[in-house]
Amino acid sequence: MQTGVEADEVRGQLLEFVSSLVGAEPGLDEDYFERGLFNSLAALELVAFVEHRFGITVAAEDLDLDNFRTVNRLTAFVLGKTAGADASQ
Repeated sequence: MQTGVEADEVRGQLLEFVSSLVGAEPGLDEDYFERGLFNSLAALELVAFVEHRFGITVAAEDLDLDNFRTVNRLTAFVLGKTAGADASQ
């Protein structure tokens, strides 16, 4: 189980990266796709960042837009994937 500190660290790193892509800091529950702040290239960059930074694989079945549309949803996705990776080791 992830602690609050780990979740805050993941959330902070994701917020920093998303902010660099959109040029401003979005709210944690702000849907940057719905607001038109993200395009398909930014989405690919986000997936690549998540895989590289957190050492996880984003499988085809994970590519549900709902996993990526807000910083909080993305944080939950990353924490879920890393918890699954920890459990399999």
